[in-house]
Amino acid sequence: MGNTAVGASEVARRIAEDGAEDIFVLDVRNKDAHEEWQIPGSTNIPIYDELLEYDYSGLEAHLDDLPENEEIAVVCVGGVTSARAAEFLCDHGFDAKSILNGMNAWGRVHREYDVTSTDGLLQIVRPGTGCVSYLAHDGDEAVVVDPTQCIDEYLNVTDDNDLNIIGVADTHAHADHISGARRLAGELDIPYYLHPEDAGELEEVTEIVDGDTISVGDRALNVLHTPGHTPGSVSFRFGDALLSGDTLFLRSVGRPDLENSSEEAIREASSQLFDSLTTLTDLSDETVVLPGHFSDEDVRPLATALGDLQAETTNVLLSYVEDGDEETFVETILASLSDEPANYN
Repeated sequence: MGNTAVGASEVARRIAEDGAEDIFVLDVRNKDAHEEWQIPGSTNIPIYDELLEYDYSGLEAHLDDLPENEEIAVVCVGGVTSARAAEFLCDHGFDAKSILNGMNAWGRVHREYDVTSTDGLLQIVRPGTGCVSYLAHDGDEAVVVDPTQCIDEYLNVTDDNDLNIIGVADTHAHADHISGARRLAGELDIPYYLHPEDAGELEEVTEIVDGDTISVGDRALNVLHTPGHTPGSVSFRFGDALLSGDTLFLRSVGRPDLENSSEEAIREASSQLFDSLTTLTDLSDETVVLPGHFSDEDVRPLATALGDLQAETTNVLLSYVEDGDEETFVETILASLSDEPANYN
């Protein structure tokens, strides 16, 4: 399959750099799988079960719907049925390639961006899950914040940039993905930083609380306790940058219902979140907000000045904080909570 295969990281690069204008992503999984999780901009033809049986009639019926002068990247779960589809399309004159290891590989893609608006920060985006992590660095030292379980990505990035990881931190106990922080810290025998409210019974944790600092070269990450999403959520100041974790996103705020889904608990956590956001919005307008997650924003790196974020109208919940309207903030959260993240259980 050498000439009819493409890596998931290459597809991610082309989507990010070209806006998917030079590649057509064809998802052959079943409809429900595509609706739950997909590559942005992909087109779904639900013929997965047919392809398992080497039945190409469904694909053949859609040939007129596919671009003749554009490269087609076919994706399935693990790369088997997509390889069959790509070969069939090539036999019919299309420039088609199968994404190696399918959505399994897409979920492991990480892309690195230099945060040019502030010194000493690398942003690592995981497009398949919406997770964002960071390397705060000064001199040859670095602290990794909110790493995913794919810890080799961070070891490779630091090697490429001649950095030594001296600490690992989580802004909170994650509910929608598995953190790689403890494993990365254990591999390197370095501290793992976490607020005690989120540490539970974990051992080998270096607890951090509001006002603490984590040294990075001659600089430091300053800890702000910002509960609400979780009781132990923190944000980090690093110069003029704010690593806001799951407290503040570019177009929304963290959901306060994953710790306890009773209405009383959600109200209490929402009130805490309101206070935390009030603290963050008191920072200078030039503060660069760097969130821990994204949805469909296509700006890279994911970074917006706090003043610009407040001036925009896309973050409705943040506008209630600016107005001091805690009641509307809480009631809006209660009325708009969506289903738990797919990876939560």
